[in-house]
Amino acid sequence: MKQPGRREGRRRRPWGPPILGICLALAPNAGPGGAAAAPATPAPVRRGILCGQLIDGRGDRPLKKAAVLVEGERIVKVGGPDILPKGIEVIDLGGATLMPGLIDMHSHPLQSTDSYQVDHLRWSSAYKALKGLKAVQDDLMAGWTTLRIPGDDDVFYAPMDIRKAINEGMFVGPRLCGAGHYISITGGGGDMNFIAPEQHPIADGLVVDGVEEMRKAVRQEVKYGSDWIKLLVTGAFMSTGDNPADVHFSPEELKVAVEEAGRHNMPVMAHAHAAEGIKQAIRAGVRTIEHGTFMDKEAIDLMVQRGVYLVPTMYVGEYYEERGSDSPEMQKNVELSRKYHAEFERRVGEAIKAGVKICVDSDFGGFPPELNAHEFASLVHAGMTPMQAIQAGTRVASEALRWDDRIGTVEAGKLADLVAVPGDPLKDIAELQRVSIVMIGGKVVKRP
Repeated sequence: MKQPGRREGRRRRPWGPPILGICLALAPNAGPGGAAAAPATPAPVRRGILCGQLIDGRGDRPLKKAAVLVEGERIVKVGGPDILPKGIEVIDLGGATLMPGLIDMHSHPLQSTDSYQVDHLRWSSAYKALKGLKAVQDDLMAGWTTLRIPGDDDVFYAPMDIRKAINEGMFVGPRLCGAGHYISITGGGGDMNFIAPEQHPIADGLVVDGVEEMRKAVRQEVKYGSDWIKLLVTGAFMSTGDNPADVHFSPEELKVAVEEAGRHNMPVMAHAHAAEGIKQAIRAGVRTIEHGTFMDKEAIDLMVQRGVYLVPTMYVGEYYEERGSDSPEMQKNVELSRKYHAEFERRVGEAIKAGVKICVDSDFGGFPPELNAHEFASLVHAGMTPMQAIQAGTRVASEALRWDDRIGTVEAGKLADLVAVPGDPLKDIAELQRVSIVMIGGKVVKRP
């Protein structure tokens, strides 16, 4: 395939914003009373994008030889090449496939080793924030323009500070949302169950017991910037001393968590492996189920009936099945993933057939970003078509976030968060591991 920028006979400027000549005036333009006049606001930059095919996140078929017109940070028109006005900058992608920016619904940017349950004791929150910033920037370069953080192993609120720094323009990065902590019971997946009782280190999660402690924990998460609440409803695979088949929170604790979050218009995500925990979380009113490993038919039917999204995190288990781990804390995950892989994939396949709304996720974040897009192939292997998998990582995920008014599809009025891959992901879903171009808010941040 020809590289973008090699076709002849088309309008073109160099990648990135126009180079501006800078001159220093000896005296500013004076306004009334001698005050300097406010500089005129520059008009938003208009640029066009040409591609071999466009997957817009909505339709069942791609649009061939498509064009997208971007003005400032938003898309203003989508169609054929004739929609592009003369005289504007045009980015010609040749035969590449253009699509909406990818959305990872389960990203842990502060977790970069297999010993995540103790890393927060070795590293300061400031150091973890710096590592997390590098991780989300790497994810952006791999095509992930939006990340939801399902709590992270940080004593303070580093993920929220990373988001603030990006939003304030200090750094280029993806759009971030999520929870500062995962909330756990004493002895649950967010607690440190391998420490002697006379030691009292701060756990990697936020540990609460009882209705009033839960209420206070939710309020604390709100206070420090979380816009989702994350509950460890059952035990976990990747933690020591707890059982993912056990239900941890009581129905009363779940109910107050969802109610308290609702007072702040905040959705709740529920880490849940055990079928009974999944069903209790759905009945309590959570918006997403994370993992869902042991879901049964009743749990699947409840997700369909109540419009609850499933975030299955399939590939991370496959990764550890293949590679194992030297970390004592991760041995349980390796063993359980190998034991239940086929059963879990079958259950996800049943959820796909039943019409459960499923989102793409990685459960990595701080690991090499090329791992994240393997989740698309895992979903295809479980029964999705490549188009369904792409929509799970774009439109469906944006709907789960309640951000579908701004991202998730390529259509007029949406933010210009766009990625391109050289080949056709509908023929080879692994193309999504080879993102070559990334635009966020109308700005090209990665190019060939």
